[in-house]
Parts: sequence; C-alpha cells; structure tokens
Amino acid sequence: MDAANIIIPHLPWIIGGALTIGAAGTFGWIHTTRLKIKHGYPLEGMWGQSLKPSNGGQTAERVRLLTQENAELRAELGSMKDRMANVERIVTDSGYQLTSEIESLRIDSKPEEHA
Repeated sequence: MDAANIIIPHLPWIIGGALTIGAAGTFGWIHTTRLKIKHGYPLEGMWGQSLKPSNGGQTAERVRLLTQENAELRAELGSMKDRMANVERIVTDSGYQLTSEIESLRIDSKPEEHA
C-alpha cells in the first residue's frame, strides 16, 4: 500500500486535530495572560523580560501597605485568640457552673414564691 492511500482518508481528522490543539494552546495563553493582568502579576516578554507592572514605586508601595495590613491583622488575630482563651476559661471554670446552677434555682423558685 502506498503511504498517500493511508494518510489521505485521515487527512481531515489530522488537520482538525492540529487546529484544535493550536486553538487550545492559544486560548490557554490568552487566558493565562488575562489572569496575570487581573491579579497584578508581572507580564513577561518573549525573552522573559518584565513588561508590566514594573518593579517601580507603585509595586513597592503596594507591598509595603499589604505587609503593614498583614501585621495588623496578625496582631488582631492574636488578641482574639487571647480573648477566646479567656472566655473558654470562664465557661469551663467551676465557679461559672456554680453561678449558673444558683441562677437556675432562683428561676425555679420564683414561681413558687408568688403562688
């Protein structure tokens, strides 16, 4: 059998597959670039050089502000953990249980006093 007789009947599938793979690669490249722009990642040129955003003052200022905000949030989280530990200690403390039992006895005894 001749090679042309084998390839020619499958030529539409070969061309279609090649076009599909090429279109998927192009779409993936466009989508990746769109996500980089959306989330502020630097874009790269053909040889890996940075195009946008530059590593200038805006980026440094943004990193500084985010670092400061991160430190503030970590401090707030630490204080919230301390407060939660205090609340857990109060709730699990036996004195709190005793107080809640006394209050429940007071509530139970009040209707009987007025009857």
